[in-house]
Amino acid sequence: MQRSQQTLALAYARVLHLKRFSSSAAAASADAPTVKLLINGEFKDSSTDSWINVTNPATQDVVSRLPLTTVAEFKAAVQAAKDAFPAWRATPVPTRQRVMLKFQELIRQNWDELAKSVTTEQGKTFQDAKGDVFRGLEVVEAACGIAPLLMGETVENVAGGIDCYSLRQPLGVCAGICPFNFPAMVPLWMYPLAVTAGNTFVLKPSEKDPGASLMLADLAMQAGLPRGVLNIVHGTHDVVNNILDHPDIAAVSFVGGDAAGRYIYGRAAANGKRVQCNLGAKNHAVVLPDADVDSTVKALTGASFGAAGQRCMAISAVVFVGGFERWREPMLEAAKSLKVNGGMEPDADVGPMITPQAKQRAEALIQAGIDQGAQCLLDGRGVVVPGYEKGNFVGPTLLFGVQPHMDCYKQEIFGPVLTCLEVNTLDEAIAVVNANPYGNGTAIFTDSGSAARKFQHDVQVGMVGINVPIPVPLPMFSFTGWRGSFVGDTHMYGRAGVQFFTQPKTVTAKWTAPSAAGSAVAGGRMPGLDRVGA
Repeated sequence: MQRSQQTLALAYARVLHLKRFSSSAAAASADAPTVKLLINGEFKDSSTDSWINVTNPATQDVVSRLPLTTVAEFKAAVQAAKDAFPAWRATPVPTRQRVMLKFQELIRQNWDELAKSVTTEQGKTFQDAKGDVFRGLEVVEAACGIAPLLMGETVENVAGGIDCYSLRQPLGVCAGICPFNFPAMVPLWMYPLAVTAGNTFVLKPSEKDPGASLMLADLAMQAGLPRGVLNIVHGTHDVVNNILDHPDIAAVSFVGGDAAGRYIYGRAAANGKRVQCNLGAKNHAVVLPDADVDSTVKALTGASFGAAGQRCMAISAVVFVGGFERWREPMLEAAKSLKVNGGMEPDADVGPMITPQAKQRAEALIQAGIDQGAQCLLDGRGVVVPGYEKGNFVGPTLLFGVQPHMDCYKQEIFGPVLTCLEVNTLDEAIAVVNANPYGNGTAIFTDSGSAARKFQHDVQVGMVGINVPIPVPLPMFSFTGWRGSFVGDTHMYGRAGVQFFTQPKTVTAKWTAPSAAGSAVAGGRMPGLDRVGA
């Protein structure tokens, strides 16, 4: 019997977010609710002695206490996924698709509650959080039509009486390791396609904001996902190592930073697992002199400072072809107009960063840029938000005169900081972009079709926007980071994502026709047809 919709809207709102949006002093962690594990269809309390706090970045209030999953609990989660696999694999594809169809309906019904969870734990504004949920929802919708991507190929009569055909079959137990910056979207990039393709899944949300993952998992089970098909464990490096080493886990999907991603890729691949890792980025926008000022400035402002710059497709460097002077005042005016505030405040444009450490790192890189010769046209350090005085806030920051050797350019700041460079020609701009080790996303702003075509052809980046600042592909395509922004077998979601979670099997078949003497019955009829037409 399906549980009431209130299960999500009320139960998890109470259990995980009792202190939502409070600006009072941080609660004692011992009084905070505990985050559950999901093992074999049941939300369970952990037996661990080790806990970490999940805090509201705008207030430092403790939202919940997260368990560091024990080895026994982790093994139980993997075993549940392994036990569920044979029956789930045998479930018809249309039945799996119907589960996703119901799942997307429930996500839509609970959109606001999911977004509130994201804002509480991650800090981004409520509108950004709704977008976080929506971009994940799009992948769930794509999973509803997965069947064509599971189709194989056939060549008839490759030899006399022999046919050859291929099948796409699931891998078994798969796992996902998620970052903090998109607590709803990234889990939905992973397990909806994996399970609709017939796999089972063990998910490790970020330890900084696990609430949305649990709420989504509850909705998935309400939609009809059987026990054990999706399991959730929590923790940090120990549970990650357990995922990478467990022999029953066939594939690992990861989104996050460079060091962690390269470690995960190396260890998982050494253990014979299929791996996909989306890593860091330094996304450039190239602005030509013919670009429309108003639309370009609005696009750059939103792409640089939205979500406090904490997204792997944020524009963090702009290369102005022909000089910056024309753009200085419009950019400053737009950046200054943004309101820094708690994420649920209706006028908020920029929320807090995820942790005090992330704030300190961003501020240190701003100072490094200044020390190395950049001009700070707008300094977002030292922002104090009334009612949220303990928040991890950094305001929009503009650095001009940045050179490629500067630390503020070389490193991914992952904050609301935009570095501005100048070059003379489009060729020079392309060379700047291509010299950077990352290759996630880039954009060009121009009214010239020939310039845009040259840029898209020559730039060594996997996702290109033309007058589009954040060119994240819709899920009929794949998320195709290049070079230092990706390591692994195939990319996430779209056709590549389905290929990652399935493996091809090729069958060569010969069916020899029975001889006439051995197969005929009286009257010359074939067996089973002797009474047909009588």
